[in-house]
Amino acid sequence: MDRPGTMADSGGFERWGDAVPASPVVLSVPHAGRDYPLPIRAAARGSLATLAALEDRFVDAVALAARGDETLLVQRRARAWIDLNRAEDERDPRVDEGASPGPVVSAKVGHGLGLIPRRSGLLDDLWRRRWSDAEVHARIASDHRPYHAALADALAAARARWGVAVLVDLHSMPPLTGAARHTRVVLGDRWARAAGTRFVARAEAVVAAAGLCVALNSPYAGGHILDRHGDPAAGIHAIQLELDRSLYLDTALRGPGPGLTRIAGVIRDVMAALANEALAAGLPLAAE
Repeated sequence: MDRPGTMADSGGFERWGDAVPASPVVLSVPHAGRDYPLPIRAAARGSLATLAALEDRFVDAVALAARGDETLLVQRRARAWIDLNRAEDERDPRVDEGASPGPVVSAKVGHGLGLIPRRSGLLDDLWRRRWSDAEVHARIASDHRPYHAALADALAAARARWGVAVLVDLHSMPPLTGAARHTRVVLGDRWARAAGTRFVARAEAVVAAAGLCVALNSPYAGGHILDRHGDPAAGIHAIQLELDRSLYLDTALRGPGPGLTRIAGVIRDVMAALANEALAAGLPLAAE
């Protein structure tokens, strides 16, 4: 099916949608990139598969199938190159010569998942060498800042037209285990700091109505993207949505599977519900 709007290629990412937003909902896919620039391929200790383990594998295919007229940003470069869901100062001194040598700035950096990841699910030490300060700054300038600037612009344009904007930051996760093994979708709102509760409740109701077990903020509450762009008091609400990969990938979790169409429909329904919630309240909602 042809989708409304146009696609612009900005080098590191693609932007889908018209300059004047047709919906208050903006969709972001920061971790599905499969472009591995030569410097990281040359510096990798393991195979490309060890880097690809960081991907939200093919969740961009879900987003593209779900999208109607919403603005959509999809990062093309791999998360192993730079993680858009980390702040610029979340730098790991074990792999980054320009990082502060003091205490780690976040738990994620301590666990090896900083701005430049140190490990993946398949390998604890990804790189043969540390990255220079100049190399990391170059990636920030070429990839991190342009994506966040485009996302901020899209949200500002949606708010300007509709009085409110709602960001859906789409991710995927490996199947959970233990007490959470039945959870298929995790919604994150940074513990109610990034989005009004009415939006989270609408998204949660749609997922539950689809027969999927949904959790809130556990084990994923959202990261830098929600912290940076979610501002409910200013009329910008941001929700992270994590999908169990078994819902839309094949049984090996390597490529798109038969469940993708159904899950794209669920995401489509979530976005429609969020748009409805935004438009029903109109301009007064911006003060929530």
